[in-house]
Parts: sequence; structure tokens; C-alpha cells
Amino acid sequence: MNNNLLFKPAWWLKNCHVQTLFPALFRRVPTPELQRERLVTPDGDFLDIDWCAANTDSPIVILLHGLSGSSKSGYIKGLQQALQKNNFRSVALNFRGCSGTYNNTSRCYHSGETSDLDFLYRTLQEREPDTHFSAVGFSLGANVLLKWLGEKGNSIHLASAVAVSTPFVLGLCATKLDKGFSTLYRTNLLRELKTYMEEKRLHLETQGHFFEAEKIKQCGDLSKITSFWEYDNRVVAKLYGFKNAHDYYAQSSSRKFLNAITVPTLLIQAQDDPFMTVDVVPNTSELPSCVKLELTQHGGHVGFISGKNPLRPIYWLEERIVAFLSASL
Repeated sequence: MNNNLLFKPAWWLKNCHVQTLFPALFRRVPTPELQRERLVTPDGDFLDIDWCAANTDSPIVILLHGLSGSSKSGYIKGLQQALQKNNFRSVALNFRGCSGTYNNTSRCYHSGETSDLDFLYRTLQEREPDTHFSAVGFSLGANVLLKWLGEKGNSIHLASAVAVSTPFVLGLCATKLDKGFSTLYRTNLLRELKTYMEEKRLHLETQGHFFEAEKIKQCGDLSKITSFWEYDNRVVAKLYGFKNAHDYYAQSSSRKFLNAITVPTLLIQAQDDPFMTVDVVPNTSELPSCVKLELTQHGGHVGFISGKNPLRPIYWLEERIVAFLSASL
């Protein structure tokens, strides 16, 4: 790989937590000019997708955000701008309920839910059968992407894919978030999820979807939940038909799907990611020849900020992703 594409952390941002928190707290990304489209799903619900256009005949990149994210997340907006400058069209999938409008069922999304991604891909491919498609996922979205790639194997035709900061083994990641400074991320994410579920229940009742609202009520009082193990056992397992959190993690972790991937895929992972331990990262022996792992010493979780001037940070992920997608064409 070109040495210019190797990640070198900013000297003032080597700490993994600073790498992780800096873009969320200090980066201000202008929202690119977007066009929203609503797709009706096979089960009668809907997905909102946000297009950032280049030339109408340029390649399309599908973007998948992380937990509690959306197309408004800084890493999504930044990448859409970078892709547009390099003559890619991009479409950011807002997982159900993440677009600013609650969806119409108790179900929304989770780390192993790949049917909505597959529906989006099939819809776009049917519209433009001669267009080159790629996909990029971040965190939860990366796990969804890799699981989908492994599930579908040769039945999908992508030029390339990139997965950033993937929680390859969900159970280990949930346990990691119960320790040390990482509990800060866990607490904030759980607070957002619990608030979301309560507000969604009220929305469903207001819209007259009482049967769906009752499914959320059956999860019980969520206010006392303090770990992802408990949340996933009480909420995700119940709403999506898993036996328990163990079953959900076992079925949804992307690591076991990697060897079935046939699409040229880049895995970008940091050893100091505070959302997980290095134990979750696959060995190269687990990867097919089309899958490349770039494991960096620093970078945090969806951080990877470089640059010599603190006033002009460089968001390296955008450069690396665009370079990989371009090379695949």
C-alpha cells in the first residue's frame, strides 16, 4: 500500500478516547446537498435514504451508520462530501426509525438485521443494472454489512466494500463496554436507546398502532438497565425472536461470516478501539483472499484523525475509503 495511505495519528490525538470523541464533539461538517427518498418495505413499513449526487452515471456507494447514528452523523456527511468530490454518488441508509421519523412497527434495527440492506441493494440494482455499486459501513453498520456480504456470497455484485471499527464478536464488545472508561460510551448509548424506545412506544400509540406499541410495553421497565447484555436480552431478543442475548450475539456477530465473502473488502480496525478488545479482530487465516485487514495501533472507534496542525485535523478515513473504492473500479 502507498505509504501516503498509512494511518499516522495526529501527535495531539494519540489517546484512543480522544480519537473517538474529538470528531463527535468538535467536528462541524456542513450538510451536503441531499435528496431524500422514501422506500416502502416488503412488510409495509418504510426506509428513508439520503442521496448525495455526482454525475447521474457515476458509481453508487451505499453508506451504513452506527448505533444511534443516521445520515446526519459527521462521519457519514464527511464521507458523502469526499465521495461527491471524487465523482461517486452515495446513498445513506437510515436504519428504521433513525431518519428523524419513527417507523410504524416495534421493530427497528440491530447488529444482525440485514434484510433492509438487501432490500435497498436489490431495489437500486434493479433500477440501474449496469451501475457499479460499493458499500461502506461504520461500527454497527459495518457488522451488518459484513454479515450481509457473507450471507449472500456470489449472489451480490459489488465492486468493493469497506467496514470500519467493526464489532466482530458482539458478546465480547458488550462485555468490554462494562469496563473502565468505556462505560461512558455504554451509558450514553443506553440512555439514547431507552429514550428512543419510550418515545417510539408513545408514537405508535398516538398513530393507533396499539398492537405494535404493546410489543414494546412487554419488554418491561427499561429505566434500570445498565448494560448491553441486559438491554439486548430484554429488548432485542424479545422484539426479534432470539432466545436471549447470547443467541442474538451468536447469530449476529459478523466474524463467522467473513470466510464466505466474495467481494473485495477492506477492514479498517484500531487496536486501541475502546468499544472492543483485540480478541474480537479476526486472524488473517480466517479471511478469504478478497478481504484485507488494515489493523492500526491507534485510531479509536471511528476516529482515525491525523495531521500536524491541531487547527486543521485530517479525517484520514475519508481519504483511505475513497482511495480503496476508486482502486476497485
